[in-house]
Amino acid sequence: MSEFKKTILCIGAGYVGGPTMAMIAAKCPNYKVHVVDLNEERIAAWQSDDLPIYEPGLLDTVKVARGRNLFFSTNVDAGIAEADIIFVSVNTPTKMFGRGAGKAADLQYWEKTARQIKRCATKDIIVVEKSTLPVRTAEAMERILREENDDFKVEVLSNPEFLAEGTAIRDLENPDRVLIGGRETPAGAQAIQDLVDVYEHWVDSDKILTTNTWSSELSKLVANAFLAQRVSSINTISALCEKTEANVKEVARAIGTDSRIGSRFLYASVGFGGSCFQKDILNLVYLCEHFGLPEVAAYWEQVVEVNNWQRTRFVNNMITSMFNTVVDKKIAIFGFAFKADTGDTRESPAFYAVKQLLEERANVVICDPQAIPNAQIDLAGVKGNISYEADPYKAAEGAAAIAIFTEWSDFKELDYQKIYDVMSHPAFMFDGRNIVDHQALYEIGFNVYPIGMSKKVHFTK
Repeated sequence: MSEFKKTILCIGAGYVGGPTMAMIAAKCPNYKVHVVDLNEERIAAWQSDDLPIYEPGLLDTVKVARGRNLFFSTNVDAGIAEADIIFVSVNTPTKMFGRGAGKAADLQYWEKTARQIKRCATKDIIVVEKSTLPVRTAEAMERILREENDDFKVEVLSNPEFLAEGTAIRDLENPDRVLIGGRETPAGAQAIQDLVDVYEHWVDSDKILTTNTWSSELSKLVANAFLAQRVSSINTISALCEKTEANVKEVARAIGTDSRIGSRFLYASVGFGGSCFQKDILNLVYLCEHFGLPEVAAYWEQVVEVNNWQRTRFVNNMITSMFNTVVDKKIAIFGFAFKADTGDTRESPAFYAVKQLLEERANVVICDPQAIPNAQIDLAGVKGNISYEADPYKAAEGAAAIAIFTEWSDFKELDYQKIYDVMSHPAFMFDGRNIVDHQALYEIGFNVYPIGMSKKVHFTK
């Protein structure tokens, strides 16, 4: 008899699957947790101390359970055959071809996984959607798994992730909520309870929300859309602040103290990035268009358009401020990850800025404590003079400007007098995250351009 109550399988060992399964295994020693992925290099990394993703606290969490009840392999078929509960955490990028190109979710990997589960499952199973999927996707999953199938019974649940990269382990250990959606049938209710039993090992029951499947699927898209909307909203106001000499931090604090609004996600910046916000909003836009709601679709699409505009506006301001040309000027990009405490560069504002600067024939050096390997991959096919330097002091040597794109704490603590001394002059600081002391930098000699605040310059232009 197995020493484990049940076996949990996760198909996909990426940013969601790996950390989520590590936490479940650490908190549920009576469950066997098996993570599978076809990428041999990724699986090997999960079995080492050099994990394939950077996330504070992740390695310690993995070490608690790895080899005890947490296992990694590339044998997907065998994992499916053994599993009682299967989490599907495969990539669902924005579709870039055919119908819905640029907006709809590309579900090819998800469907291939569903068919593989049907081929390899040997007993009754619960399939859990962990990837972010369009509403009503579970219905298609059920059709694939149940059609001409007398070998096993299946229930499909929606259990979307609400993790923020950089704080994923904290979010997993103490979540705002765990959302589980399933069919409103006795079998669906039992499947929901089986998954609730897993999370109740460490999550208070009042934080575990259960809904019908469609509400759960839609809630993930809507949550990300609302968060992104707040970022785009404050970024539009940052542009107005720069024109009127208002201070966007003061405006954000004033409106954020209103309990009806709240203070979170009101930090003006060069724009949001990451794998979720843009993809999920565009998916929501496509769904609205599909269901004949063009006004709703247009409303949400504007959130993405404003974000794209903010990125372009920031770089245009750089070029204008540097005497309308950056040709052959060295520009140090401080931060390439889309946010601090992660090496993830997907949809990073820095990526688009670097491309725009290279088109203007600037010489770009990229500095980031975690994201340089990913930056090199992202920019492999981009033409222009690009270099990479982990040491910010070396990156700044001879630079005409520094542009901060990621709010790494490292960048707040640098000796900017030392940096100013090795730059070309006049020296420019473009703070896309409003994290450095603008007055102090101005007094050193920098011409400082924040987001949503008055610039501090040593010349009239």
